[in-house]
Amino acid sequence: MKKLHFSYYKTLKSPVTKTIIYVVLIGIGYAYLYPLLYMITMSFMSVDDLVKPTVTWIPTKITFENFAKAWTVLDATKALLNSAYTSLIPAIAQSLVTALIAYGLSRFEFPLKRLLVVLMLSTFLIPSQVTLVTKYVLFSRLKLTETVFATFLPALFGQGIRSAIFILLYYNFFNMLPKAFDEAAVLDGANSFQIFYKIVLPLSIPAIVTTFIFSLVWYWNETLLSGLLMGNKVKTLPLALRDFVARYAAMFPTADGSAANRINEGIRMAATMITILPLLITYLFLQRQFVESLERTGITGE
Repeated sequence: MKKLHFSYYKTLKSPVTKTIIYVVLIGIGYAYLYPLLYMITMSFMSVDDLVKPTVTWIPTKITFENFAKAWTVLDATKALLNSAYTSLIPAIAQSLVTALIAYGLSRFEFPLKRLLVVLMLSTFLIPSQVTLVTKYVLFSRLKLTETVFATFLPALFGQGIRSAIFILLYYNFFNMLPKAFDEAAVLDGANSFQIFYKIVLPLSIPAIVTTFIFSLVWYWNETLLSGLLMGNKVKTLPLALRDFVARYAAMFPTADGSAANRINEGIRMAATMITILPLLITYLFLQRQFVESLERTGITGE
């Protein structure tokens, strides 16, 4: 076994193997970073640079006019505020509620528990498009369409976006925690809920961080369900980006009535940058905690 381990370690350290690994990593990194770098570069280009074939990556003159127009068309101040509270509140609620559900499944035995877990996981396997009509009918009968409660209530009851996978993540994490903690707390007179929020929840910070970040990103980027249930009453940044071309045509019409030729690539990329910039800033601040949380929760499969 030692010989095999030493041979494997020696193979990884060989120049050929390291070169192959670096080439593969650089290729994967390029595939992920190229669209982002292209978007950043194009968003700062003027119209003259966009039409010059000699200008590809570095603009001759940096302009912020694209961002000014994109901000106006997106109505970004209002849309940013809408995106913030329609993403943060459900993400926080989902992170806590799914933890409570998973704790009940992990610590208590009751009839048909396995069947309940299977049914819960099936909600993640079924595409969301299949249940769109029934969801709309349900919220319409409850008179919750075109309100933020159409997003808040499912998260509060453990039925938010991809809640099933978060429950499974917490469930596996809680099963790894020694039940001796619970037994010691019971001897001290604590009830089940006190054990959950005083002992289990503080030990579950890695799982909470992972759940919150994934939930925040998914709620932020959601357009299909949000557009159907909330309509134009609560327009988030992704929804505003979806309607960007039509709004631009209406706000900046040309003399001949056709506005499509007035929209250049730089303005489109600037609008996209405004939409994703809050998530990029959030990730930059939480990058370390996010990576550590993934390692501790075992979501990487290690």
